[in-house]
Amino acid sequence: MGNTMKAVGLYRYLPIDNEESLLDLTLPKPQAKGRDLLVRVKAISVNPVDTKIRSPKEKIEEKPKILGWDVAGVVEEVGEDCSLFQVGDEVFYAGDSTRPGGNSEFHLVDERIVGKKPNSLDFASAASLPLTSLTAYEALFEHLAISHNKSSNVGKKLLIVNGAGGVGSIATQLAKSVDLTVIATASRPETRDWVKQQGADVIINHHKDFSSQLKEEDITDVDYILCLHSTEMHWENMADVIAPLGKICSIVETEEAVDLGLLKNKSATFSWEFMFTKSSYQTENMVTQHEFLDKISQMVDNNEIHTTINHHYGTINAKNLKKAHKQLESDTTIGKIVLEGFD
Repeated sequence: MGNTMKAVGLYRYLPIDNEESLLDLTLPKPQAKGRDLLVRVKAISVNPVDTKIRSPKEKIEEKPKILGWDVAGVVEEVGEDCSLFQVGDEVFYAGDSTRPGGNSEFHLVDERIVGKKPNSLDFASAASLPLTSLTAYEALFEHLAISHNKSSNVGKKLLIVNGAGGVGSIATQLAKSVDLTVIATASRPETRDWVKQQGADVIINHHKDFSSQLKEEDITDVDYILCLHSTEMHWENMADVIAPLGKICSIVETEEAVDLGLLKNKSATFSWEFMFTKSSYQTENMVTQHEFLDKISQMVDNNEIHTTINHHYGTINAKNLKKAHKQLESDTTIGKIVLEGFD
C-alpha cells in the first residue's frame, strides 16, 4: 500500500455508458491535518448528487475528480486540532461537496461533520444513512421547524413528495418517531409497498391531483410538505394543499420559475434544504451535523429507525459504480445503493 491508494474518479464528464465516465485510479494517500480525520473507507453509498455532478459537460479536470458523499469507515489518523474522535473510531458521514469525495481507500473529512457509526450496523448498512438522514433531519427539524415534543404534533400532518427515495424513506421514519401523521406519494405497487414499510399512514399518487386524493382520506390540508422530486411540477399541488401558516421545504432545484405568490394568502413559508451548505460555507453551526449524525446513530441502535439499504452492488470499483449511477439515472430506485470494500 505505502503512500498510494485505490480510488474511482473521472477526468471528463461523460454519459455513464462511456467507458471513461468513471475510472479505476491510483492516487497519493492523503494525510490528516488541522480538524481533518483520515478515514479508511470500508463502505460507500451512491446518491443522486453523484450523478448530477458527473453529468455530461465540457469541463475537463487536470486532476481526477473523486465523487462519493456517503462513507462508513475507521479513523486512521487525526489532525492536530481534532477533539471529537481518535484513531480506531468507527464513523459515518456524508462529507463536503467542495472537497474530494469518498470513493477512495482513504478519505479526508472535517470531524465536525462526522458521526459515530451505529454499533448495531455493519459498515455497508451504515453507509446508506448519512446523506439522506442529515438531509431529512435538517429539513424536518430546522427548516420545517417540526417539534421534537410528540404531544405538540398530535393531529399534525406531513406530506412527503417521493416517499420511496432515499431521503423520503428516512424522513418518514423520523417524522413517525415524533408522532406526525405521514402522507407519502408513490405511484408503483413496489414503491407503495416500500413507503408502507417505512411507516407512512396514507399514500397518494404524485401523478394525480393532491387535493382530491386527500379529501378521499378526509384530509383537507397538511401542516408541512417535504418536496423530494420535481419542485416546479408539484408546486401548484403543494400550494393548494398546504395549510394556512404551513411550511414547505424542497431539496430539488427548479428548472423553471415557481409562483411564490400562490403562498401569500396563506402566509405559508418556503425554504430550501441543501445538506452541503454548512460544510461548503463553514457555517458557525457546522458541528450540528456531527450532533445530528450521533443522534441518528443512537436512534438506530435504539431501534427507533432503521437503515434504508435496498441494493448491494459489490466491491468499490468503476464497473460497479457505473451500474449504480445507471440505476439512479433510471429514476426508479427504491431505497439506497451501497458498495463495500476494494478489490
